[in-house]
Amino acid sequence: MTYRVCFVCTGNICRSPMAESVFRARVAEAGLDGLIEVDSAGTGGWHEGDPADPRTAAVLEEHGYDSAHTARQFRASWFARLDLVVALDESHLRALRRLAPTERDAAKVRLLRSYDPTAHDDLDVPDPYYGGTEGFEECLAMVEAASAGLLDAVRQEAGERAA
Repeated sequence: MTYRVCFVCTGNICRSPMAESVFRARVAEAGLDGLIEVDSAGTGGWHEGDPADPRTAAVLEEHGYDSAHTARQFRASWFARLDLVVALDESHLRALRRLAPTERDAAKVRLLRSYDPTAHDDLDVPDPYYGGTEGFEECLAMVEAASAGLLDAVRQEAGERAA
């Protein structure tokens, strides 16, 4: 049974496609690509149909990740098919929980950096959109730091569900 994860940021052109690409790579490295499906979306539809921001694509490619992406907006109906919805910051977390049709669906929404044992008080991944390349590099570092813990949690949940 496939375990489905969707990363969500504001416009689905910077943070969430970066998280999707990094996590998809971690899933493949772990030999779990047939068991875990990875996706991303935005809370808004401003960039629907657009590729990832060129700075996101450049940073991903520079670090050996796939940068192919088409932006889309998250829909409440998706909760029914998703196992985990990973928000990139508190505003996304709140928006997604409000959008969730049920309490059970709202409980599927978690912050990405909550899976990073070195992250403490501030669990937001800052939006790099209005800054320079260094913001995209910082975003990638935060995403990578949380990905191992997220993979462990997803592997455990998927294993428990399959048992």
